[in-house]
Amino acid sequence: MKKLFALLGVVVVLIAAGFGIHQVSSQSQKKESKTIIVGSQGSDFQIWQHIASSPEAKKAGLKIQVKEITDGVQLNKATADGSVDVNAFQSYSYFKAFNQENKKNQLVNLGTTYLEPLGIYSEKVQSLEELPDQATVAIANNPANTARGLLLLQEAGLIKLSDDFGPLSGVEEIAENPKHLVFKQIDDTTGPRVLKSVDAVLISNTVALDGGLNVLDDSLFHEKVDQSTKNNINILATAKSNEKNGNFKKLVKLYHNKTIQDYIEKEYNGTKIEVVKSLSYLEK
Repeated sequence: MKKLFALLGVVVVLIAAGFGIHQVSSQSQKKESKTIIVGSQGSDFQIWQHIASSPEAKKAGLKIQVKEITDGVQLNKATADGSVDVNAFQSYSYFKAFNQENKKNQLVNLGTTYLEPLGIYSEKVQSLEELPDQATVAIANNPANTARGLLLLQEAGLIKLSDDFGPLSGVEEIAENPKHLVFKQIDDTTGPRVLKSVDAVLISNTVALDGGLNVLDDSLFHEKVDQSTKNNINILATAKSNEKNGNFKKLVKLYHNKTIQDYIEKEYNGTKIEVVKSLSYLEK
């Protein structure tokens, strides 16, 4: 009888062990196959919808669900609280500004994606040299994009900024303005609509595309990929607690897959310029 109970005990242990192994295996598979929720907006939302359904995502073993949140601050907050796993919409400067304002809900940069050039457009002149004295120039009314626009105007040789100019500085930091340009701050989504009422307007590429403009062909001057524009490079971001998540990091590599890049190049006429840079490139 004792031998029988001992034998039954061994069987129960083996069954329990087998169940435990199966349970751990199932949990592991569930963890590995977890759907990654990517939050995005505008043209980036469309790109990630394409990526999510692509054979390349399947080959990478990534199951992606794309969620659209049109307000950037809310999208970052949703990422910080875990409602969204990774977001794809913001420049490095926007990311830094959010972290400065949200000390308890920090995000981390997973990797670079592209530069979407900011351009200077006009329907009244054919070149920057033709801009008249006291020309009215429309620029974005939010700090990060205001600063970005002013840096582009400096790069174009129209103004000179003070040595104290920072990523959230405004027109008060203009040191020299030889043409006495008059700045009109606008909601940056309205750029194409105000073209006829000002001498020049700075328009982000997403907004320009929506307005039927191509920054490479239609702008008088636009950003290039160099050290002066590194803060304007777009990134993938996630909550700080996910910093070492391997599957989230795979999204960066997936974005830069050649087939995916061929699609983006064709779909957006080359206006989303691929940028493959290390995290240290942005941080230095």
